[in-house]
Amino acid sequence: MRKLVIAAVVAVFLAGCSTQQTQPDAPVDDKSAAAAAAGGATTSGTGSSGVAGTGAGTGTAGMGAGGAGGSPLRDPNNILSKRSVYFDFDSFVVKDEFRPLVEAHARYLQQNRAARVTVQGNTDERGSREYNIALGQRRADAVKRMMTLSGAQDAQIETVSFGKEKPRVPGHDEAAWAQNRRGDIAYAGE
Repeated sequence: MRKLVIAAVVAVFLAGCSTQQTQPDAPVDDKSAAAAAAGGATTSGTGSSGVAGTGAGTGTAGMGAGGAGGSPLRDPNNILSKRSVYFDFDSFVVKDEFRPLVEAHARYLQQNRAARVTVQGNTDERGSREYNIALGQRRADAVKRMMTLSGAQDAQIETVSFGKEKPRVPGHDEAAWAQNRRGDIAYAGE
């Protein structure tokens, strides 16, 4: 137990000391005036959000030891317990609102080199099976790319597409579809 507490303190300290570098080509929404002037381009470099951790009770860097058995991955107050990145219709661009979530998981992977994740790409029911498998793969790959640009190792992240085969919410309306257009981050062993 003592080793776990020490490891958690070291992880929080290291996360607080880390820096974010600007990385080009990460697929994120760019709602800046420059993008609008350039004809409405929707992707740009990741930039630095300046957000070390986001969400209720995430602590300095979203890596606190947490209350659920000491694992920040299971602490509902920690950003790392959130595992889904949602996408707009027919898009595989990671939206700015999900950048802190993806970056927090990347930092966790960077600090825990033995950890492995699978990013599962999903779509809503509209479109052909083949199209949705391809779109789900692009979504999973976009999340992986942002994670690797944020410090995670490529070998730590697998991607898979389920297309429209594994909906989170049954239904045939926008409310259901919005919940099904996602990339889920699943840790090995959980």
